[in-house]
Amino acid sequence: MEYRTLPRGGERISVIGLGGGYIGEGGEKETRQALELAVSRGVNYFDLAMSEAVPFAAYGEALRDQRKDIYYQLHFGAEYTTGKYGWTLNLEKIKKSVDWQLAMLKTDYIDFGFVHCIDEEADLRKAAEGGTLDYMKELKEEGVIRHLALSSHTPKIVNMMLDTGLIDMVMFSINPAYDYRHGDYAVGTVDERTALYRRCEAEGVGISVMKAFGGGQLLSAGTSPFGQALSEYQCIQYALDKPGVLTVLPGLRSTADLQRLLGFFEASKEERDYSILGSFAPRDAEGVCVYCNHCQPCPFGLDVGLINKYYDLAMAGDALAKDHYLHLEKKASDCTGCGHCDRRCPFHVKQTERMQEIQAYFGA
Repeated sequence: MEYRTLPRGGERISVIGLGGGYIGEGGEKETRQALELAVSRGVNYFDLAMSEAVPFAAYGEALRDQRKDIYYQLHFGAEYTTGKYGWTLNLEKIKKSVDWQLAMLKTDYIDFGFVHCIDEEADLRKAAEGGTLDYMKELKEEGVIRHLALSSHTPKIVNMMLDTGLIDMVMFSINPAYDYRHGDYAVGTVDERTALYRRCEAEGVGISVMKAFGGGQLLSAGTSPFGQALSEYQCIQYALDKPGVLTVLPGLRSTADLQRLLGFFEASKEERDYSILGSFAPRDAEGVCVYCNHCQPCPFGLDVGLINKYYDLAMAGDALAKDHYLHLEKKASDCTGCGHCDRRCPFHVKQTERMQEIQAYFGA
């Protein structure tokens, strides 16, 4: 397992966590086995936005002895007291559902308390005016919630919450289809979405990724908006390469699904390589470095993707990005202009010109 650190808190979070969407479909025994296997393989981050209430008891039984070593995302607005998932902004229903979830999970605290699935400004106002945000802030002051967070598909809404300074984590839908404006949740242009990822990293706000496979549509040529299937490993790597991303939360139904997903860590670079996207990315995505490192290896040892990332983050206001850049062994000034990266870049980025731009910006 690999881990990334939440800047605001220092928690080390597994880069693959578990989404909750389908986990109950295999039954309680299968759910418990999957959860126990996940923990044994180093998974420590679990999302609890589930399609039905049944799996909560399985989580409580399977993970109660590991509670201090794992992290739960619990959603304020996901309502389960009827036995099925429901969405609500009613504060009393939210309180009742949260209390029920804590009881089922056999815990008395929430690692990440999310304002659940806010995609419209009107809903964000209701969450504020109806008391949900104040309630969550009270729980944070009492230590019941460790971190406040937001789940959304809309860059504008996330930016509005970032402006408040309240949240330490965002759950956001990231995959090539949505980033390139395909699908019901493809909100925002390429530039708007990319700017959001950079802002999160610059401000120390982590991103947990939902819908990494586009609801499964990206995994089949018949349903993919690109007419070509991507693999689970390509989609996971794509999301992990985005600034700010700490963990990807794919859904699963069984231990077999989990074993297949965790095969990501043994997969070759070729199996993770998503550069095929360059052949069908829209024109407005061309010329933008996505840090895919398909240009590697540089003949002169430059980490071209990382150099680009630190530059983009510095431009987005990350105070630490320049220091990180200056500590690189090889910097943009070491570029000889050989053109190797220009020829290999699937997104047609003129990296030799960009290296000159980066050198001038950092002065090194």
